[in-house]
Amino acid sequence: MNSTDLALYTSTANASSRVVIRRYSTSFGWASRLLPSGMRDHIARVYALVRIADELVDGPAESAGVDREMRAALLDDLEAETERGIRLGYSTNLVVHAFAMTARQYGIGMELCAPFFASMRRDLDATVFDEAELDDYIHGSAEVVGLMCLAVFEAGAVRDVSEREQLQEGARRLGAAFQKVNFLRDFGGDHDDLGRTYLPAEASTSPAPALTEASKSEAVTSIREDLRVADEAIPLLDPACRPAVWAARAMFGELTDRLESTPASVLMTTRVRVPDPVKARILVRALAMKARQ
Repeated sequence: MNSTDLALYTSTANASSRVVIRRYSTSFGWASRLLPSGMRDHIARVYALVRIADELVDGPAESAGVDREMRAALLDDLEAETERGIRLGYSTNLVVHAFAMTARQYGIGMELCAPFFASMRRDLDATVFDEAELDDYIHGSAEVVGLMCLAVFEAGAVRDVSEREQLQEGARRLGAAFQKVNFLRDFGGDHDDLGRTYLPAEASTSPAPALTEASKSEAVTSIREDLRVADEAIPLLDPACRPAVWAARAMFGELTDRLESTPASVLMTTRVRVPDPVKARILVRALAMKARQ
């Protein structure tokens, strides 16, 4: 394969990742459009790998009749292919190839990818998480993804130790907040369809784990603290990516408000969402922020 062939292959892989984020995520898809085009493509590549792994353990594979053991084997294969793609700079899987090119360019290694796949592996089984297990799960499923995005955002930046640590903590906490929001928003599907109980407070309820006002309030308080820490780091980001990160954070902040105001009994059966007009208003504010920079 000559350099022209590789460029075409990588361009095709990149296009595949853009399709994944466009089809699967309204909030992240809209927010990512505020990024410079090159940066936007790299974030789409990260998102696409995360999404296909998530779909493998959660939905389409099982719907296709793939049993738990085969899904576990396929997840192992995907992790091995990701490691190999990063090492070689090539993969036969277009999404993995695109991600690997980004990982090689920005120094994203298996120290971040391995915890992610470990968390995905936990989702192969119906389970109730205790507090320590949940912390590990959130780190692998969300915090490392925030750190991957930060690696793209911070490329070439000169930081002192304090700023670097604050940005890393902000990235981790923003990822954690997003994941906890999803725990609440998707409670019914996770609990009833997948047999998963992520929030420790639920497991103590009887006769079966259920979302209570107390456990919902505890989760919302934790989300708001994560967002507070993230808010302190966002102003340190490069202006080129700051509006997009702010927009994503604002959408999840709006979602947190709606989750807090929705009774726990309703969240057991209803997936709360942010209406498109509200998302549009957030994006208009982010665009104004971008125009001022």
